[in-house]
Amino acid sequence: MGNHHVLNNEGFDVSNSDSWLALSTNELPDGIALAHISLLELLQKQEKLDVLLPLSDLLDVEGKIAGGLVHEAFELMAQHSSRLGVWITSDTDTNQLVGITDFLLTQSLIVIHIPAFTDGRGFSFAQTLRQLGYQGEIRMAGQFGRDQIAYLLRAGADSFVLSEHDMQSISDISQAFNALASSYDGRTAADLPMF
Repeated sequence: MGNHHVLNNEGFDVSNSDSWLALSTNELPDGIALAHISLLELLQKQEKLDVLLPLSDLLDVEGKIAGGLVHEAFELMAQHSSRLGVWITSDTDTNQLVGITDFLLTQSLIVIHIPAFTDGRGFSFAQTLRQLGYQGEIRMAGQFGRDQIAYLLRAGADSFVLSEHDMQSISDISQAFNALASSYDGRTAADLPMF
């Protein structure tokens, strides 16, 4: 988890002020948060922390927010946390997001994990969350490329988790956060002549 940086939508490193911890699970992808915490550690802490939970663990087989013991565990974590957020993995169905809109709108942070550079579902997830009315922070993590950052910003992303290796290999990361030179913004055609 260590060797990562969080960059805001302008390309500034905000790692020092980032307080989010990912709940440790067997399926915790690398880079979801700068640090992680076990459930036992969370419950033993006196101070309340900002905690990211795996969305897939909160859903039942029908893709709805689970009840019973899962709901009770979620409520217990909510009592021991100052803010809660979730992370979404590539195996999440976009239709599931639509089905749990009310739950998602209450989250302070939603992290979308992109497992491979060629996986475009992160764009769809970010855009779907914005279309549902989500106003909180959307953070991208995983294997996205420098040249995808501007497009992810257009899709609705607010921040990005980059590995130490990526930070060192990119000489000027701020260029990736600049507006694209194209007059097309992805939603409407610009009023420019064709030639």
